[in-house]
Amino acid sequence: MQPFVGILIVLGCVFGGFMLHGGSFRVIWQPVELLIIVGAAVGAIVLGNPRHVLSEMLWQLKKLVKRDHHGQEFQRQLLLLMYELLQAASGGLKALDAHVEAPQQSPLFQRYPLILNDPKLLHFIVDNFRLMAMGKISAHELEGVLEQELDAIQEELTQPSRSLHKIAEAMPGFGILAAVLGIVMAMNNVAEGASTGEIAVMVAAAMVGTFIGIFFCYGVLDPISNMMKQLVHEELASLESVKVVLVTHVAGKPPLLAIDAGRRLVQLNIKPTFVQLESWIDALNGKQDGADSSTPRRRASDRAPEGERRAA
Repeated sequence: MQPFVGILIVLGCVFGGFMLHGGSFRVIWQPVELLIIVGAAVGAIVLGNPRHVLSEMLWQLKKLVKRDHHGQEFQRQLLLLMYELLQAASGGLKALDAHVEAPQQSPLFQRYPLILNDPKLLHFIVDNFRLMAMGKISAHELEGVLEQELDAIQEELTQPSRSLHKIAEAMPGFGILAAVLGIVMAMNNVAEGASTGEIAVMVAAAMVGTFIGIFFCYGVLDPISNMMKQLVHEELASLESVKVVLVTHVAGKPPLLAIDAGRRLVQLNIKPTFVQLESWIDALNGKQDGADSSTPRRRASDRAPEGERRAA
């Protein structure tokens, strides 16, 4: 909803102000200028980026339109999924094979559809639990491996927004290009004996190209590029949260403390409190315990020593 409100404000203020000033929308509607500028921008994007960057750019634009962001429900499912995976790992990392080898068919993963529908996060979780199951690895070694992987992921995910930002900066230049072509046509008509009024109309139409380029730069592409950066930041925050959970678990901390370490990296506007996290885990354990107890309870392995609870 918010992006559409922003679009309405931009269009209303720019074009509404032009109309209030006595302008006519027919004057600035120049489809040929629009074709030149937009076509040059699209061509530059295709020319300057490999196919996988273009694919990721379209994917991110699609998520922006759908407003498919990581809300609190997403974080709840992520933290509880990590908790259940750590619980399964407590019986031996080999017990995870049934889940990480085919997550789409795993009943454990199927309880968390938002995570299943996020392929990057799902692959990150599955690949690193496989890494832990392949052999003994220290917390320091695991942290180094995950930091390098996250750096590579960040570089790849931010490339579309950087490319779009460069095109936004080039849009005024494309507008000048269209304006120059319009002036060339106007001067050509001067040589053919066009009237002063006709020349003035053609020059005005040419100058619209400059307006379109500047408008697309600051009113359309640059804000979209910024939104894509924020979207990537949300995705990376989830990956960072998973990294901290895994490193804390390998360091020997109980599952609850490991999950709480990951909770601390969640964005502030959707970050659950520790009490909320405990209530989610209690409810989950209550379901797992079945009908033999009316009071949800956590497993003894989750309970950290009192000193660690205070430190957390």
